[in-house]
Amino acid sequence: MKYTQLGRTGLKVSRLVLGTMNFGPQTDEAESHAIMDAALDAGINFFDTANVYGWGENKGRTESIIGNWFAKGGVRRDKVVLATKVYGNMGTDGEAWPNQDRLSALNIRRAVEASLTRLRTDHIDLYQFHHIDRTTPFEEIWQAIDTLVHQGKILYVGSSNFPGYKIAQANDIAARRSGTLGLVSEQCLYNLVERRAEMEVIPAARDYGLGVIPWSPLSGGLLGGVIKKQVQGGRRASGRAADLLTDPATRARIQSYEDLLDKHGLAPGEVALAWLLKQPGVTGPIVGPRTPGQLESALRALELELSGDLLAGLDEIFPGPGPAPEAFAW
Repeated sequence: MKYTQLGRTGLKVSRLVLGTMNFGPQTDEAESHAIMDAALDAGINFFDTANVYGWGENKGRTESIIGNWFAKGGVRRDKVVLATKVYGNMGTDGEAWPNQDRLSALNIRRAVEASLTRLRTDHIDLYQFHHIDRTTPFEEIWQAIDTLVHQGKILYVGSSNFPGYKIAQANDIAARRSGTLGLVSEQCLYNLVERRAEMEVIPAARDYGLGVIPWSPLSGGLLGGVIKKQVQGGRRASGRAADLLTDPATRARIQSYEDLLDKHGLAPGEVALAWLLKQPGVTGPIVGPRTPGQLESALRALELELSGDLLAGLDEIFPGPGPAPEAFAW
């Protein structure tokens, strides 16, 4: 396994991040535990989850699955850099009720305590804001975070789905507070199909010393060889990938992508991950395996070397927007 530091911190994390969103909804607890054991055996030490994972009436289920895995003992918890998130509504009574979501000091405090209980641990290594909160000032957010850091319940703080200007705003306000480290990572949508993060989010993250953690590296399966699998009678596209393939232009681009990789004898999903690993500022993409076999495929991307010709071909099929403001100005 290859490791890197998370942003400007001294924290060492693996170049692949184990995403756990499928644990519970698609992968049962026993197989989820097997995947986490396999990830740890492969050297993956960075695990990502969120308090809302499990979804619907099962919100929190994914954190509980991870907590039960930690409770098996050994050195599981000591070896893992544990990341979870706060923002989504955690109400389970079917009624809307104030202060069960977003980033108020009250909800942050309650959400941390609930996550610690489900995860069966005494601290969270990386606590991430799952979305911007337009109603809560960062002064309030950082005050709540400072308290939790002083209590030893969280160590680092990251953002997710933040625009570039909010990354700047959050860290500028943190810099004015004595002892507040600010954001150290940004988890954003970034893959070959969706490259808008290159305009402002990734530059802001790099300038402020945040590690970039791309989610949906395969664009919901779109970059995993979906057309070839359909032709061969395998797993059919579903969800977002199926919706995107109904657009003729998108389908043509994905076909060109798969044809290009066939010429090079490479697996599409592994190339999509390897491409992200080469991008400036990227700490590591989040992989969300449903099975141990999918984890093995992701691991192969770490050793994949992409030639200059192949990289040029990928840029031709999926051109990036370019940096701001040139992307939308002269």
